[in-house]
Amino acid sequence: MRGKNVLGLVCANVDDANLHQVTGIRSMASVPFGGGYRLVDFTLSNLVNAGVGKVGVITDNNYQSLMDHIGAGKPWDLARKNDGLYLLPPFNAAAVANYNAGSIGALYNIMNFLERSNEEYVFLTACSYVANLDLNKVFRFHEDEGADVTLLSAVGRAPSFEDQPIVDAMEGNRITRVRLGAPGGDGDTWLLKAMLIKKALLERLIREAHSKGETSFEKDLLLNNIGRLKFCNYRTEGYVAAMDSLDSFYQANFALLKKENFGSLFPAERPVYTKTYEDMPAVYGLGSDVKNALIADGCIIDGEVENSILFRGCHVEKDAVVKNSILMPGCFVGEGAAMNYVIADKSAAVRPRKVLSGADSFPIYIGKEIHI
Repeated sequence: MRGKNVLGLVCANVDDANLHQVTGIRSMASVPFGGGYRLVDFTLSNLVNAGVGKVGVITDNNYQSLMDHIGAGKPWDLARKNDGLYLLPPFNAAAVANYNAGSIGALYNIMNFLERSNEEYVFLTACSYVANLDLNKVFRFHEDEGADVTLLSAVGRAPSFEDQPIVDAMEGNRITRVRLGAPGGDGDTWLLKAMLIKKALLERLIREAHSKGETSFEKDLLLNNIGRLKFCNYRTEGYVAAMDSLDSFYQANFALLKKENFGSLFPAERPVYTKTYEDMPAVYGLGSDVKNALIADGCIIDGEVENSILFRGCHVEKDAVVKNSILMPGCFVGEGAAMNYVIADKSAAVRPRKVLSGADSFPIYIGKEIHI
């Protein structure tokens, strides 16, 4: 199987509610991550690095930020005359109602797009996790196993998504029993919301489920077919993190401050592409002090930054202290202010001499353009 014979389908709004503080103004796909990326960047890069040349992005609401970011898909070489990137929003009120009814409804809304696509296989994925995946290995695994459906998994404590699938039993690589939710511990084999399936089979399953009024992908499509179709488990390699809460989002970002995690997520052989901005390099003032931090271009640092992640265009003034914090694009920290365990959304500002302090397991969140 080659990538050009695979259609990519990206669900942009799946699990928005789990990260509602950040997704109130944007989709899960467009949530900033790692100092210069959005969550969708990892998904799109995984696909194009495997040779996939046609990708549909299924959206529900709050997709203005996503549209601004992905545009026509040029950063991922998806701005093409033939195939390339397709944004698939709901086209009328009935489609919105279908999407809200569940992921089966969202997929049913794009049946015309599926039917007009010539690819034999579909790689269907959400954006609620980050991982750098060698999908060519997934394609070979699917063929070698003779699978009807290949589901990607990771091992560790399962995320707390509603109806999170966890593998209970396997025969070889074939999944024979799955439970939903109720994480059992650090040894769980939990399923990413990512799968490879023949397009014709996916179309049939969606039509069958929709005709019965079924809505849940996990309950109605996965559990109802686990016995009659060959579902195979592909265990992912390297760093994988799911965004199931504000705390997990915070921890996933800070995991990048460890070299092994950063190297796993950004290997040279499989680059992560994103929209780039023409900006000056970061400027460090004479009195600045920066330790163990990711600092993007366009930042001006005159104070102290430690164990933190700063996106482009942030300004930390003289005598200000930023520790264990995430500053999204355009944030401002005034002279003498102090921040510890804080997530500041885009263009937020902390006035001079203000002090904000959260905790490792409960970071303070400052909304977009909020001034404190």
